[in-house]
Amino acid sequence: TGGCISSHLEKTLLLNQTFLYFSKSQQPLVLFGKHSSLKDLESYSFNFPSESHQVRNTGPQASTARHMILQCVAPKGPLTCSRTYFFGTTHTPYLGNQNTEQKETEVLLLSQIYSAAVQAVLSGIKCYSCTTSATKAKDVAENTFLMALDSLNLINLLFDSAFTLHRSKCEFSIQAVNKQGIIIPLTDGDSRYVVKTASLIVHDIPDLQWDRGNLGSVVFSESFLESSINIQQRDGTVSSDSCYTILTTTVPRYACWLVCVLLENQLHQCGKQNQYSMLLHTLMLNVRNKQWHFFHCGKIIFFSDGLLFVHSQYGSITLSKDHISSIKFYNPDSSAVASLFVEYESSLLPHLPFPLHSSDQCLVFALQPRSKSHKAFYSKIIMVFKSFFFRHKRLQKLHDSQEPPVAKRRGSLKTSYSQLPEQEMFLQHFALSSIGQEPILYDHLGVLFPSAELRNPAAGQVDKVVITIITGLPGSYKKRLSNFLVNLNKECGRWVVYEPDPDRFSASHLQQYLSSFLESQRGTRGKPRLLVLSPGYTDVLDIIQAVLFHPDPVVQACFTIGAVTACVNPLASCMEHRFAFPKLLEQCSQGIVSTVVFTGLTAEEKHPLMQHVQQLVRSANPTAAFILAERGAVTRNEDVMLILSESSFSEPPMLRARYVLYPGCSNFFSAVIKSSLRPSPFQGNVYNIWGKVRFSDSDRLMEVSYNAASGSLSVVPDQSADPPTPGPKENNTSCFLVFDGVGLTEDGLKDWLRLCAKQRQTKKAKRTKNTLTPQEIKSIHATRHLDPLPPGYFYNGYQYVDIFGEKRSFHPNMDEFIKEYVSEANKQIEHFNRQLELHGQPDLFDP
Repeated sequence: TGGCISSHLEKTLLLNQTFLYFSKSQQPLVLFGKHSSLKDLESYSFNFPSESHQVRNTGPQASTARHMILQCVAPKGPLTCSRTYFFGTTHTPYLGNQNTEQKETEVLLLSQIYSAAVQAVLSGIKCYSCTTSATKAKDVAENTFLMALDSLNLINLLFDSAFTLHRSKCEFSIQAVNKQGIIIPLTDGDSRYVVKTASLIVHDIPDLQWDRGNLGSVVFSESFLESSINIQQRDGTVSSDSCYTILTTTVPRYACWLVCVLLENQLHQCGKQNQYSMLLHTLMLNVRNKQWHFFHCGKIIFFSDGLLFVHSQYGSITLSKDHISSIKFYNPDSSAVASLFVEYESSLLPHLPFPLHSSDQCLVFALQPRSKSHKAFYSKIIMVFKSFFFRHKRLQKLHDSQEPPVAKRRGSLKTSYSQLPEQEMFLQHFALSSIGQEPILYDHLGVLFPSAELRNPAAGQVDKVVITIITGLPGSYKKRLSNFLVNLNKECGRWVVYEPDPDRFSASHLQQYLSSFLESQRGTRGKPRLLVLSPGYTDVLDIIQAVLFHPDPVVQACFTIGAVTACVNPLASCMEHRFAFPKLLEQCSQGIVSTVVFTGLTAEEKHPLMQHVQQLVRSANPTAAFILAERGAVTRNEDVMLILSESSFSEPPMLRARYVLYPGCSNFFSAVIKSSLRPSPFQGNVYNIWGKVRFSDSDRLMEVSYNAASGSLSVVPDQSADPPTPGPKENNTSCFLVFDGVGLTEDGLKDWLRLCAKQRQTKKAKRTKNTLTPQEIKSIHATRHLDPLPPGYFYNGYQYVDIFGEKRSFHPNMDEFIKEYVSEANKQIEHFNRQLELHGQPDLFDP
């Protein structure tokens, strides 16, 4: 078998040569026993003879191998993981004797070191997700590894023996891998959203028991994704929240194969002789130990003195009543999976495989409902158990995944593991963190992440004034809809309508109106409702920002947006040839508008124009509710309730859509100048700017004014620049800006204004082979891959093969092609730099 695996390995490795040009660590491998030394791991070609590296001769002194290391690599993608599996068991089943000490074997030593490596990698991943520092993650992983060895009493043996295991033999690393499987630096900005691989290698482990050289190496690695978002607290401070998910967790972290079956035969013979035994098919799961959270299928036998669990890989596991502290059974109903919880004493640990060890010292056995095992257990065993236990949800999920036929259960079980609740939370977290680093308001966490830990009910929501916003283009009958709603509900409460100037929208005017409205309502009874009509072609997002970010926090806290409704008249939505008017789709934005009212062609739903506009709006807002109301006359009570809803704007899907579609919208008015204001002594602060300038895309003089405290910006054409009589215009009016601030200098303001103009070009650096991007290398290969080949090579249409059968994915003359590409690129750079020197670049303030 070992020869077949090794021979097959050499063929398999050739399929992964695509990655070799960029990375030597992203390739599959299987190594046995002492052949897994550091020297063998670094030899990435793996052109070794199969006969000398088999399972039967890679152990100590050419004996049978005690373990194997393997690396799994996705053929097309960044996923990779490494595991160490063992030949033999790490436990001795309890047969009634009092010897509770584990027998020291090579397999036990390697498995204990591997267990410490698993803990180290998982702690390193957790540290990296919180700090994004590879150095800190390495320190945490190495310390965790040493502490785990110390808890197993291995630290003194390994570090003080004649074969000292130096710290340099323990290598932890984190690598970022893009979608093509190419390793990129962690400092690269693109590495934030790509898959990363954390690995720990303990190489050249000495044989401490028999002093027979090295046993080989132990390797463990996982691929993971981390997510980080910024949270803005109520006091304005910003903190970070992070989480991660391991993508390769479905690959078993531990496996072993029985080598000696003598003890197993004794156990089975014992089971046959016991008249009280009963054989049941079951699942065993360690609930608390998240490092080894896989279920194990096997058979359980009940004895008068304990339990026997038979597993295909672990072998036999005995649970004597001398080691069992309590047995608890839970079964909510006959259609659900039944759970048997066995709590054991620490004296059982030497007789239990180490992946089943846990801090709570508890094992769980699951019995499938409506099965023979379930019925037999109830008929013969159930009277013994009268306890109750609550940890049951994970086993029920495993049962649900086993509902398909037996032939399909294995694949469905893998699917169930990839859809655990913690991964669903990570996907929600990652969806927000992947769009940028704009902070998320603390009060929104309970909506974005609906969990018990983060749910924060809004306080005082019932005391706020609800604002209903109705928007629409001219001719959309939004005014009629507003009047209809007010007349229909005037008996239900006091309604106030805000209808601004139809020509333009002013955020400051609306904010002033809200302040005066709040002042006028003091001392009155009842809670009023405010209805806001958007003017003309106003973007509804501007109205939302004006309401949500009122400069007065007291006024801001007294208002909330209930719902936003857009009126659309298909007959007034297009200019011609179905060319839509400006702001049509902006006024129907997803995450903002919850209801779209069609006010025209309602009697002709099959009209081509009606169908076209509905399809157009649906593409912009897939979640909006559509209402038909001819000329704004709503006829159904359900539709009125949708329009006048007090909470649809704040519902979780709407809030989540706003964060995804409009990142940073919560800081819309946080202009650069306002964010740069310093506290006392206010040195360098700019508070007001006023002046007349010309922009690069127009010769017209514009009057500009900006107030940093309020964030208000005004850019309007200069009326004094228009000549009183027709005739040629002269652009001789000077441009100027007046700054109000503290401690301002002319040079500092000039440098700041230079950043607003077109930036001066700088000389380009010459290219080298090391500065080429992976995309450029692929482009070179795509252009030159059919060039003539050197002698001894041929192209099979997919790879290049030499006379020895070695295959490569890149042309044999790839290095020469890269040199030619770099040479041609440097010629263009030299020409660009010469032109830059000859013509020069004028300064913004040159006369």
